[in-house]
Amino acid sequence: MRRGTAIVLIALLGVIFATIVVNFGQRSSLPELAAAYVDLVPRELGAPNVITGILLTYRVFDTLGEVSVLFMVAAGVGLLLGADGKERNEVRARIRESLKETPSTEIVRNGADILVPLIALFAAYIVMHGHLGPGGGFQGGAVMASCVLLLLLAKPDYRIKLAHLSVIESLAGLLIVVVGIAGIILAGGFLDNRVLPLGEFGAFFSAGAIPVLSVLLGVKVGCELSVIIERFRA
Repeated sequence: MRRGTAIVLIALLGVIFATIVVNFGQRSSLPELAAAYVDLVPRELGAPNVITGILLTYRVFDTLGEVSVLFMVAAGVGLLLGADGKERNEVRARIRESLKETPSTEIVRNGADILVPLIALFAAYIVMHGHLGPGGGFQGGAVMASCVLLLLLAKPDYRIKLAHLSVIESLAGLLIVVVGIAGIILAGGFLDNRVLPLGEFGAFFSAGAIPVLSVLLGVKVGCELSVIIERFRA
């Protein structure tokens, strides 16, 4: 009975995917809304990367909402896993002792020594060039968090200073709000990127405040994800 049901479900999925493949067609032109954004972002915002321009200007409140959700996740994980207690502390102590008895291999340690600086440099590149090409604050922050994860895997005894990360994350969030308020005062609205000069199109220092917001967003996301990784460790 179960085998027959599984066969029927697989056959139905096959029919669905076959229908999608047969009816798939390449668009010859952009939809009206997408074409409007492709025209507006370079002309009004001075950013070659249309996606970053949309996320940090036209739909910036969505971006702030996503960052707020990530902050709440980090806070929730901290409440669940960060609380101290006799039984929890004993479990942590046993896990740390077992890690000392079975340390990471030499390949992992040496690989981390080589890769961690390269990953950090790549994350900085992604964040700072998000207005020019693929990348941005979220992507760079996630790459930076993966750098922290590799460091913790290679060196289990290494302890991240959560207080410092919390301060940096809060400061980045505060500066985002400050830039937003400056946009209300000096430009056309909250987080209007024209609070800074747009500069030459395609140059590194261009697109107004978008590069600044991208860096702040990357720092905030990287710190929040790093806190979550640290909290899941014993």
